[in-house]
Amino acid sequence: MSLFKARDWWAAVLGEGEEFDQGCLCVGDVDNSGSGHDKIVVGSYMGMLRVFSPHPAKPGEPSPAHSQLLEVQLRDPVIQIEVGKFVSCSDLLHLAVLHPRKLSVYSVSGTAGNVEHGVQYQLKRVYEHNLQRTACNMTYGTFGGVTDHHSMCIQSMDGMLMFFEQESYSFGRFLPGFLLPGPLCYCSRTDTFLTVSSARQVESYRYETLAVATDAETRQDAEQHSKTAGKRLTADWTLVLGEQALDLSVPSFSPSSSSIFVCGERNLYCLKDNGHIRFMKKLEYNPSCFLPYASVSEGTTNTLVGNHNNMLLVYQDVTLKWAAQLSCSPVAVRLANFPDLKGVVVTLSNEGHLQCSYMGTDPSFFSTPKVDAREQDYSQIDTEMKSLQRVIRQATRTQADILPVAETDEDLTVTATVSTNMDSTSQALIPDIDGLPVPSVTVKIKVTSRCALQGPKLTVCVQPPLAVTQDQLVLEPLGVGSTTVVAFSAFLNGQYPPADLTGDVAVSYSSPTELNPAGIPRVAQCTFSLPLRLVCCPSAPSKNAKYKITVDTNKPPVNLSEVFPDFLVKSEDKEGNALAFHFLSGPRVTVLASKTSQRYRIQSESFEDIWLVVKELVQRFDRHFAKQGVKDFRNSFAGPIPLAEYFETVDHHFELRVSAEKYQDLLSERAVQFRAIQRRLLTRFKDKTPAPLQNLDTLMEGTYRQVIALADAAEENRACLNQAFVRLRSATHLLILLVSLWQGLNTEQNTILEATLLPLLQDTPQLGWEESVDAAVSHLLRTCLSRSPKDQALSLSTSQLSMPKDTVRLKKHITLLCDRLGKGGRLSLASEANVPTPVMMPGGCEPIAEAVADMEEPPLQQESAAKFIKKKQPSKKVKSKTDKESKDKKLSAEVAVKETVEETAEEPVKEVKKEKKESSKEKKKESTKEPKEPKDPGKESKKESLKESKEKKESSKEKKESSKESGKESNKESSKDTSKESLKEPGKEKVSRKSSVKVKEKKKEPDAAAGEG
Repeated sequence: MSLFKARDWWAAVLGEGEEFDQGCLCVGDVDNSGSGHDKIVVGSYMGMLRVFSPHPAKPGEPSPAHSQLLEVQLRDPVIQIEVGKFVSCSDLLHLAVLHPRKLSVYSVSGTAGNVEHGVQYQLKRVYEHNLQRTACNMTYGTFGGVTDHHSMCIQSMDGMLMFFEQESYSFGRFLPGFLLPGPLCYCSRTDTFLTVSSARQVESYRYETLAVATDAETRQDAEQHSKTAGKRLTADWTLVLGEQALDLSVPSFSPSSSSIFVCGERNLYCLKDNGHIRFMKKLEYNPSCFLPYASVSEGTTNTLVGNHNNMLLVYQDVTLKWAAQLSCSPVAVRLANFPDLKGVVVTLSNEGHLQCSYMGTDPSFFSTPKVDAREQDYSQIDTEMKSLQRVIRQATRTQADILPVAETDEDLTVTATVSTNMDSTSQALIPDIDGLPVPSVTVKIKVTSRCALQGPKLTVCVQPPLAVTQDQLVLEPLGVGSTTVVAFSAFLNGQYPPADLTGDVAVSYSSPTELNPAGIPRVAQCTFSLPLRLVCCPSAPSKNAKYKITVDTNKPPVNLSEVFPDFLVKSEDKEGNALAFHFLSGPRVTVLASKTSQRYRIQSESFEDIWLVVKELVQRFDRHFAKQGVKDFRNSFAGPIPLAEYFETVDHHFELRVSAEKYQDLLSERAVQFRAIQRRLLTRFKDKTPAPLQNLDTLMEGTYRQVIALADAAEENRACLNQAFVRLRSATHLLILLVSLWQGLNTEQNTILEATLLPLLQDTPQLGWEESVDAAVSHLLRTCLSRSPKDQALSLSTSQLSMPKDTVRLKKHITLLCDRLGKGGRLSLASEANVPTPVMMPGGCEPIAEAVADMEEPPLQQESAAKFIKKKQPSKKVKSKTDKESKDKKLSAEVAVKETVEETAEEPVKEVKKEKKESSKEKKKESTKEPKEPKDPGKESKKESLKESKEKKESSKEKKESSKESGKESNKESSKDTSKESLKEPGKEKVSRKSSVKVKEKKKEPDAAAGEG
């Protein structure tokens, strides 16, 4: 940022709506006054030519408007203006004006007036050249060493250099390898022309080489002549810049200095006459113009650089010496000498702000006033505080009056209407799919404005593979109360059904206000639903299918023909108990209504295609019973949740993602191999001594074919991946709907579940569906669906998401999510603990083993449990148990698995107390029976012990725990201490639960034994 500001000496604004560029400013004694003072000549793209002789306004003198000497409207735009000796029979300075198709040379003369208005200036045309090609820029100088007069060189847009010696045309040459014109400059020391080509390199051409090169009328002729006969035009030297140049300049203030300055987009170069770099300065901004000028220090050059941040910077070689702030961004800068001041910086902006300024600072006479350090009056502050509190209380009571009332009527309302009938002439891009015609439906958008609006633009978005005839429209500006209706057609544009039939319409517009006449950007939105008839047609129902889903209702069955009146074309069922939908992509979906029960079965050979039919069925049932005035109608789903079928779709999508990564890796390897072969071949071709290629060309051709084949396979895999993702979205929508019907989720919970399982609208290489859903489901399992308040996560996981190795973890988490919802878990975004309520689990989802459910336990507790098992080995008496006892253990283990699910609703503290009492009884009973049992040291007992080692280790652990607890009971410890002890060892809760269930089977036996005793 600049510390100083450029001091304004004189300024003017040129015209309105005119445009200027770097060639539109020129400084010189154009009227040949002989005083040595410069005039400012400005031309514009609108054809205006102005001449100024600036001087600052003083009290009693005319205003700065009298500084304008001349203003002429030319017929053609002014591209560039220069001042020089362009007339052969005169040594006076003349003005050369370059137009797109013409070069004109004028003389500016002043006639002394007889009245107080002063000198009157006139512009007279001396001669002009009509150009055969459109001009881009020009330069002038003493071409060929002629010192008396200046010649001119014009560069055309197609790369031809046209040379003019005053009134006559000399010759024209085409630059080799030309694509786009660049800046052009003449160096009188070496008699060369410098330009920057579209290859981003500085090229130098000698005037002598240009003069003797083959002449041609067109570029094709020039290329043909250069190959057959004549002198070929070649550059004297080139220097690669690597960036496009903004301007070129060869300072002529010192004959001894030989420097060529190039201003690039990000760097400032100083070159020697032979093309070698003298120095380079990297710029940290985008330059807009530059000008080298003479420096006070010997051997250095100063450079003025303007940028788009309204800054003017002064460099001495590569050192920044000064920075000044301008009022606008300059596109041209010059130095001029005026009667009152020398070395004035003249800048011109693209909008016509002409400014003459100088560097320096003006002293500031402002002094900061002293702060009155008086003591605070606390009583006055207290009184003011009370009055402010009173105002705040009144404002809170009448908040509705103070706050702005939300406008009930929006500035713009957008409504969408979908036609009930298909279009008579389909607008679909695909006429038919597998012999079935593809229909289209008309959607009308009505836009109504309440006030004047500017620049409304309408955008339509539908889910793939649906498409519309026009998705973006630019509307006319809307007046007060105006209405615009736009119509378009929607249709299927793919070989698979969409995941959603809804579409979105957004209208962006600008609402002007008093403070912002340009308008405040706003957006109005609306949604529309396309009919199911757009993607399927009626068909004959089928009795058998692979995938079946049953939806229950609480009302008597209805006739499907009343619910789906638009799908009865081919139906032969007069009772309306069966209805079939034939999707255009191939699969069929059948809906069967039960005659006796209140159930409806939806079946199909494709799992994900059931979604659209189930959604339509549920929505039409709601509308049907709502029309009849039934308020307590409810849909439900008894289960089970089809997770296995859903996971097939997930695995298919994941396999395609893995294949996409493999194709990407293979493509990268082949591309690296292809570039390496190219480098080898290039080295062989550049070698002066020819060497055999050693089949490198064959290897390069084979690698090229592999690259093309891999690219085609990757493209095909990408199309399959897009289709699989749409099918995955359909299956996920179906899963969400079934879970919602199964558990009766409300709107908020359904929204949370949908955001969890459908976080993305499309897959990207950086983030995929699997890792996003896994992170979201894991967060729910750690927060609102955790088993107890102490297991809830205190903070969000900040680990970076990456593509998983497989889908095992994801499927386990989704299964666990359904299980906890089935056990009464509630979906909530609240921060407080949300413990599942104890309810009987319906048959909608299979129970998940406790080992899976305990995935969130800390690893330290598992290690402590492992140490406990290892330390306390089973005794020899336990190993020598008979077959009868081992069979009892197996039965008790099976009963334990069944009863653990039923006992999940019990509180953990009570359960531990009960387990300890029952396990102590079991321990006493087993200890009384063990001495009576005979020991069998034979082979049979060894085989049995090896076979049942795992179960016996578990039972030994239970006995050790129960003996430990019975010892504590004998010492009459309180139940409170027991509960505390159980809470300290949460890792042993599984074992105690199983042992308690086993004891329940034998609960009557200890009681009978106690009675006998």
